[in-house]
Amino acid sequence: MGDKETIVVIGAGVVGLSTALQIQQHLTASQSILIVAREFPNTTSINYTSPWAGAHYRPSPGTSAQAIREADQCRRTYDRFKRIAAEEPASSIKFLEGIEHLEAPPPEYLDATSRKVAYGHLERYRELSRDELPEGVKWGTRYWSWTLNSPVYCAHLLRKFILKGGQTKEYTVTNLLEAFELASNVKTVVNCSGTGFNDPKSFIIRGQTCLVRNPCSVTLTRQLADGSWSFCIPRPLDGGTVIGGTKQPHNWDPIPSPETRAQLLENASKWFLFTPESGGKFDVIRDIVGRRPAREGGMRIEVEKVGKDSNKTIVHAYGAGGRGFELSWGVAEDVTLLMLENRLLHARASL
Repeated sequence: MGDKETIVVIGAGVVGLSTALQIQQHLTASQSILIVAREFPNTTSINYTSPWAGAHYRPSPGTSAQAIREADQCRRTYDRFKRIAAEEPASSIKFLEGIEHLEAPPPEYLDATSRKVAYGHLERYRELSRDELPEGVKWGTRYWSWTLNSPVYCAHLLRKFILKGGQTKEYTVTNLLEAFELASNVKTVVNCSGTGFNDPKSFIIRGQTCLVRNPCSVTLTRQLADGSWSFCIPRPLDGGTVIGGTKQPHNWDPIPSPETRAQLLENASKWFLFTPESGGKFDVIRDIVGRRPAREGGMRIEVEKVGKDSNKTIVHAYGAGGRGFELSWGVAEDVTLLMLENRLLHARASL
């Protein structure tokens, strides 16, 4: 590599891979890029969240600064996914109808302004009339959403990164300063580690889902009267259907709970669109447990100067929680823009 400057991206989850690809478009001849990660898409680990994800787009209305920022990042990711789906069938991204049925809609769903921020960009969006709602449902909507096969999509991103000249290194980073020593002439480290490094605002949210063979032609989310959520997400390219799901903050249990599986399937069986040959029963492939890397207040996306005379830069991009895929390209664009503004990259015509 000689004296080439190496930009190091920590983490090969969906945010790390997307960000590395976005940065790659702006590299000069004197720069190279290296992804350093504990796990890559060919491995499975409970702490490597992306390949476990159900991975579909369901907007999340709200009026907080975090909700508005995330809605913008989701919109840009939606637009990028439309292009990728059209141009790269191997990505596994598929656009299909998304349906939501809420039995006890929170106030932000009933507020026209927060709904517009979250749902306004969606194609084919319409709210359901009262006579279209199933029994017990108070609010519902249909729109054009996307889903993808998460392990296939992550492998697709990594393959593109390598074909464009990117390097990879399997290594467990324990301190961010370590990353500056993992290649020659590292001045910038991009921290897409998911949970950050000892950030007191970071925490994990345990999620348990169930992968079944039953096909489904839509992504359908049902909020129950007690506030819990039940959903089905078809995985394109013959990946089955994900039935979910739980959100358990600070729960480190790695073992799937049989009781949780039974509850998930029982909830979903009441509204799931079974095809005739399934006889109204789920055909289970396996249970899935993952740890969503969440952070109070949402993702940390900012620049930090470190080292002697502040001659080294860390760009933070972690804490997406359960929205890594939904936010991924918006975050990648925001990180790249920060790097351009701080002259860590140089503007080039986008490829």
